[in-house]
Amino acid sequence: MTRVSAGARLHFGFTNLSLSHERLYGAFGVALAAPRTVVEAEPNDVVDATVGSTADVHATVDDIADVRTYAERACDLLDVPGASVVVHESLPRHAGLGSGTQLAATTLAAISRTYGHAPRVREHAPALGRGGRSGIGVAAFERGGFVLDAGHPTARFTTDRPTDGEWTVPAVAARHTVPEDWRFLLVRPNAEPGRSGGVEDAAMRGAVERADPGLADRIAGIVTRRVLPAIAEGRAEPFGAAVAEIGRLNGAWYADEQGGVYRPPVGDVVTSLESSPAVFGAGQSSWGPTVYGVTNVDHADAALAAGERALDAAGVDGEVSVVSGTNDGARIEE
Repeated sequence: MTRVSAGARLHFGFTNLSLSHERLYGAFGVALAAPRTVVEAEPNDVVDATVGSTADVHATVDDIADVRTYAERACDLLDVPGASVVVHESLPRHAGLGSGTQLAATTLAAISRTYGHAPRVREHAPALGRGGRSGIGVAAFERGGFVLDAGHPTARFTTDRPTDGEWTVPAVAARHTVPEDWRFLLVRPNAEPGRSGGVEDAAMRGAVERADPGLADRIAGIVTRRVLPAIAEGRAEPFGAAVAEIGRLNGAWYADEQGGVYRPPVGDVVTSLESSPAVFGAGQSSWGPTVYGVTNVDHADAALAAGERALDAAGVDGEVSVVSGTNDGARIEE
């Protein structure tokens, strides 16, 4: 039996959505120590997927169909008869934390290792329908840390995503260790899930077709002159301010698709967090509704309180937590 555990990730945005530039997408984000996806697998004659007896049933029961699909594809890729897969923990679905990629990767890795194979997650992710536009989830699974990926050649990966398996996961262009004293505020409003599947594909197609190439030029300057120096030097305040600005610029690309720079009620949460000196920068992770805030260990309690106030200001319930980043990939136990 093999158990695989992988943390969530934050997706700060893309460096380019315009077809006028040579490379498309180019995502950047950071791996988190929590929350986590935990999957267990052992050999079997058929594919079977269940929820662990100690699991949060509300968080995992909807994942079973996806796990079964991932497990069936993994068994085909590995040429093995089947596996019994148990989901013990899972990330909130379509909340901006990378639930789909981590569930696929942990399932693949657990089945691979229980049969004595190397996981080869980067190689097999496309066949599982993962790692297409963004390579952050796969990179976070592999090694953790802050990651900027290289995106895709625009001529290859245009407005329509290729068929599953007909792409490679974007290469890691830059990776940095997340400082030990950095913390990330997570505010998850009780709101409709973020976009996924065909709805997400259609929204991305619309955003790419209308994308202003000038925004990509501005983002490139922020990445090279502000984001990368700040993470390399371990300075949380300028890092938070820089990623928050890139989030706003990304939101301009998506405004027609999500009803504004941020999807409701994220905008109200972000506005409230921006007034707190404990939060160095805030924004929407992927399609949301999770809102992130960059802080550090000295300001963690104040940031947590700011997150609670932000939910009140937005008039919604939700969950608030402060977590650390992780510089390690998935944990595999046999």
